[in-house]
Amino acid sequence: MSYRKMEEGMVKDLSKTMSYSDYLDLDTLLSAQKPLSKPEHHDELLFIIIHQTMELWMKLVIHELIAAQAHIDADNLEPAFKIMSRVKHIQTQMIDQWRVLATMTPSEYTEFRDFLGRSSGFQSVQYRKIEFLLGNKDAAMVGYHKHDPVATEELTALLNGWSIYDSFLHYLARKGLPVPAEVLNRDFTVHHQSHPGVIEVLKTIYEDPETWWDAYNLAEKLVDIEESFSMWRFRHLKTVQRIIGFKTGTGGSSGVPFLRKMVDHSFFPELWQVRTHL
Repeated sequence: MSYRKMEEGMVKDLSKTMSYSDYLDLDTLLSAQKPLSKPEHHDELLFIIIHQTMELWMKLVIHELIAAQAHIDADNLEPAFKIMSRVKHIQTQMIDQWRVLATMTPSEYTEFRDFLGRSSGFQSVQYRKIEFLLGNKDAAMVGYHKHDPVATEELTALLNGWSIYDSFLHYLARKGLPVPAEVLNRDFTVHHQSHPGVIEVLKTIYEDPETWWDAYNLAEKLVDIEESFSMWRFRHLKTVQRIIGFKTGTGGSSGVPFLRKMVDHSFFPELWQVRTHL
C-alpha cells in the first residue's frame, strides 16, 4: 500500500492565515441545504444540491456571457471566443447534472414533493437572465418576479438591452456587411424574428469563411451555445417526465407539456436557417 508523506513546506497552522474553507466560505455554502421534509427524506438533499449547483453554474454562465458580449461590442473577438467555448463546457456540466437527478424515482420524490410548496424552477431569476441575454425576450416574464424589486430591476435592464445576438449583428454591420437597418434598430424588448436579409448576410459569411473568418467563428460559437441550451432543456424535460410523468408542475404549469414547448425554441433563427440556403 502506497503512503504519501506530508512535505515540510506544507502549512499546518491556519489560525492566522486564510484557509481553503475561509476562501470558499464553505461554512455558508455547506449550511445552505435545509431539507424541509419531516422526517427528513433521504433524497431531498440530492434534489436541493442539484438545483443549488445548477444555480451556481448559471451564475457563471451569466458572468461569462456578459463578458463575451462586452468583447464583441468592442470588436475584440479573441477573448470572446475563449469565453464562449468555456460557456459550452459549463453547459455540458449542467446537462450531465440531470442524469444524477434522474436516479431519483417517482416513489422517492413523492415523499417530499409537497414540501416544495409553489416553488418551481420556472421562477429562477438567473434562468430568466440567461434567456434574456441570449435573446428570448418577453416583458411578461418580468412580472413573475415583481415580489423581488432587485430581480425586477436587473431583468428590466436586460430586457431593454441588446442580447448577445444583437451584439453579433451589430458587429457584422460594423464590418461592412449589409445587416438590414430595421433589424439593427428594432425594439429590443421583444425576441428577434427571422429576417431574410440576415440570412443573406450569413450566407455571404458561410460561403467565404476565409474572408469572414472571425464572423464565421463567432457564428459557430453561438450555434454551440444554443445547441447545448436546447440539449439542457431536453434533458430537463425527460428528467421531469421520468420522475413525475404528466402531473401539474409545483409552480402551476402543465409540467411536461409546458417544458416541451421550449425545447425547439431558437435564439438565433437565421444561424440555423442559413444552412438550408448553402
